[in-house]
Amino acid sequence: MKLVSPTEAQSLIGQSLGSSPWKSVDQAMIDQFADVTGDHQFIHIDPAQAALTPFGGTIAHGFLTLSLLASLMPDDALVLEGIKIGVNYGFDKVRFLQPVRSGKRVRASHKLIAVEDKGGGRFLTRTEVTVEIEGEAKPALIAEWLGMQYC
Repeated sequence: MKLVSPTEAQSLIGQSLGSSPWKSVDQAMIDQFADVTGDHQFIHIDPAQAALTPFGGTIAHGFLTLSLLASLMPDDALVLEGIKIGVNYGFDKVRFLQPVRSGKRVRASHKLIAVEDKGGGRFLTRTEVTVEIEGEAKPALIAEWLGMQYC
């Protein structure tokens, strides 16, 4: 965790905030996500049938990859000094560029886009997050992630 003042955060706009450690996306995780969401499309849960597709095997749900962002924070994630709580505020942009095949590892790279003072001790952060797939040139997704920090 990297504690900075809102003023210091402004000086970090446009800079990399680091990358998370690699995380494995295995078939058990994909199957659990399918059970939780009710999305049992064969491309996610049937290795034999999925092997016949252009992907050559099962792939993670796009929303599974997106949901992993909560666990794909860099070790020195940006946190404003005096924070009482931080919450997800949503996304302005999400693009799924390439599926994550079962058995692959992913990590997220973060770049600060903006820090907006919303008044009352609230600060809206905008972070560009790119989920990389180990050994792949194209990322799994790119998103503009919004967070609200209450100080």
